[in-house]
Amino acid sequence: MAKPMFIKLNKDWNAEPNAPFEEVELAQPDVILRFYLNHRRFTQFGPSDVGVLTFSRCSRWRLGIENMDAFALRQPSSRYCQVAPAWGEFYEILGEDTLRDAPDDWSAVSAETEDARHFLFYLRDNTFECIAQNWAFTVETPA
Repeated sequence: MAKPMFIKLNKDWNAEPNAPFEEVELAQPDVILRFYLNHRRFTQFGPSDVGVLTFSRCSRWRLGIENMDAFALRQPSSRYCQVAPAWGEFYEILGEDTLRDAPDDWSAVSAETEDARHFLFYLRDNTFECIAQNWAFTVETPA
């Protein structure tokens, strides 16, 4: 059986590794994920800057607890630990993915389209996933 491919999408940014304080907002049919940015590693950001991922035409999403230690130890309780390249990154998952529907805590938004894509973001203590048509990244800087 073929393994899914993980394409890393965050090139010059990432979530704050210790306290991203992620929040999900539903703006049907879009889903918005906000989180504090890692300003220590990516110095173009300030300590209060917030990363915003907008997922367009999202059919479903989930924010589930993920155990970083289980992932690192490749324990079966971490769903993608055997195939995902690294913890703490934002990916698109391509190819056959028999694990996609394993969680039972997906929140439905709309009907899935033919061009839907699977996105996965490993945060400090949670995993954000969504099935959406596309994504965009912006930064909110407080005044």
